Amino acid sequence: MTSTGLEARVDPATHGTDADTTISALIARSNALGSDPRITNYAGGNTSAKGTDTDPVTGEPVELLWVKGSGGDLGTLTPAGLAVLRVDRVRALQDVYPGVEREDEMVAAFDHTLFGRGGAAPSIDTAMHALVDAAHVDHLHPDAGIAIATAADGPALTEQVFGDKVVWVPWRRPGFQLGLDIAAVKRDHPAAIGTILGGHGITAWGDTSAEAEANSRWIIDTAEAFIAEHGKDQPFGPVRPGFEALPTDERRARAAALAPTIRGIAGHDKPVVGSFTDSPVVLDFLASSRAEELAALGTSCPDHFLRTKVKPLILDLPATATVEEQTARLHELHEQYRVDYQAYYDRHADETSPAIRGADPLIVLVPGIGMFSSGKDAQTARVAGEFYVNAINVMRGAESLSTYAPIDEAEKFRIEYWALEEAKLQRMPAPKKLATRIALVTGAASGIGKAIAKRLAAEGAAVVIADLDLAKAQEAAAEIGNTDTAIGVAANVTDAGAIDHAVQQTLLHFGGLDLVVNNAGLSLSKSLLETTEQDWDLQHDVMAKGSFLVSKAAAKVLIEQGLGGDIVYISSKNSVFAGPNNIAYSATKADQAHQVRLLAAELGEHGVRVNGINPDGVVRGSGIFASGWGANRAKTYGIEEQDLGKFYAQRTILKREVVPENVANAVYAICTDDFSHTTGLHVPVDAGVAAAFLR
Repeated sequence: MTSTGLEARVDPATHGTDADTTISALIARSNALGSDPRITNYAGGNTSAKGTDTDPVTGEPVELLWVKGSGGDLGTLTPAGLAVLRVDRVRALQDVYPGVEREDEMVAAFDHTLFGRGGAAPSIDTAMHALVDAAHVDHLHPDAGIAIATAADGPALTEQVFGDKVVWVPWRRPGFQLGLDIAAVKRDHPAAIGTILGGHGITAWGDTSAEAEANSRWIIDTAEAFIAEHGKDQPFGPVRPGFEALPTDERRARAAALAPTIRGIAGHDKPVVGSFTDSPVVLDFLASSRAEELAALGTSCPDHFLRTKVKPLILDLPATATVEEQTARLHELHEQYRVDYQAYYDRHADETSPAIRGADPLIVLVPGIGMFSSGKDAQTARVAGEFYVNAINVMRGAESLSTYAPIDEAEKFRIEYWALEEAKLQRMPAPKKLATRIALVTGAASGIGKAIAKRLAAEGAAVVIADLDLAKAQEAAAEIGNTDTAIGVAANVTDAGAIDHAVQQTLLHFGGLDLVVNNAGLSLSKSLLETTEQDWDLQHDVMAKGSFLVSKAAAKVLIEQGLGGDIVYISSKNSVFAGPNNIAYSATKADQAHQVRLLAAELGEHGVRVNGINPDGVVRGSGIFASGWGANRAKTYGIEEQDLGKFYAQRTILKREVVPENVANAVYAICTDDFSHTTGLHVPVDAGVAAAFLR
């Protein structure tokens, strides 16, 4: 049987030469525009191209629209992220459009205009691209463009800045009607190359991909140049004495000191991961006399306030205030923020509105220190901060030329609690069990610690790999993922200052701390008479003292956050099993084991669980065994070193060798909600060593 080619042609991922060229140019343009934060923000804006392909059913040419799909990011867009629709069918929807009061229904109607399987899901902005009579269309959120879009006299400024090349479109919520409005501008203003969308952003078009990109860049560059030339000095007002940025080291130390309090505030209703920013843009804004006034107005672009909420929480104390004064005031302001947000919801919600999604701030601004942003994961938290930096730039531009006038509160609510936005949230996959948990694992550049870090990250945790060797810690973190997933830090666990610095880095990068694994260790296999005082001190310093210091530093954070947490000790079966030639190691493991019980009793009132894992000898992948311990233990038992793992397995009840991943599995399990009522427990991971049974 001869193939007709229909199987491939029905899937629009496979295209002819003309379609391939169109898509390639669109992706290149999208990536170029999306990689520049002054042009658009992460996952913001969309681009499109129209072109022809062959209809696999009729064999005739068909005009198609390729447009960035819902939730995609321009900077990283690939062909798989494009929605593919028939232009004739999308435009035919104008004949059945029921009007602006029912325009949300048009999103579902797009499903009936898809070409083949349609690629990615069409976004709310699809109409903007399909209905405009231009082959290539860009919709972007540049800071300079939104500055004009949010200026009180935006229409007059648009004409002054751009002449007849750019036309003002009054604020309208994204949707089918906005697409019709922009299509009318293109039809009625032949000299126009784009629009300023009131309160929102810009749109530009062109006959070719290169022309559309050039027009987008011309609008942005022209707006930037006009603001630079005509904008007034100090649009945020003069600097407030005492609110200036603290010196870098002092600023970062203060940020780390405040981070647990702010994480607890932001995570009052639901847990979050945090991010910290102390860029000049943020610090200059917070030092200004008008920072509180402008922050209270909130953001305007829908992409901004969907990430940042309608307004931030801003501390009204100078940087010279004490940590205690700042934390006390932050708690007071948080109570008021929650009252205000509930009132905002109550003012605008009706019987069709989704339930309130939490009344805590996503952006917390601290003058002299910086910005703390929050989200469901590290990337979301970081991006929320980036969006608020965009919002600051917008406010600066608008105030430079005019008066910042964002869209009104009712419109913000319509966007924030839009049924379509709620539906998008409901479609998101369920979070992993350790989502929003922030973990610090010591000695994690290799062996058991590395396996633990990998498992925790795989289950959704943000992970900090702490190790004596910084380069190896960073290398291990890079194996796990990017810096939104894992980072590596240096930490000598025998040095309280080094531990405090590692915890500080954790707080500044991820905003808090929930889970600590005391894994760092070493061992020297010697008899009593061969064990020196230095041998004894070294092992106790690293494991007994080190675990104590790490737990102490972590407990301060966990208590201040008020969110509970977990501390896990990687102890050993040797904490209860007496073997030969092992006096220093086994004694320090027994010390660790009792620390578990002591801290469980002390920290339970704060919701912090403390548990231990007791592995048998882990030979494979172990840094301890590779550094001489394995050879010494093999000599003690009269076997070859390469047979040590098998030897250990044969003496167990289950006859199984213990590997790093077995220990990692136990750490993961004990930290989940499945063990929410368990503390002070030691979990054997030894394949069954009867002499190490707990009694």
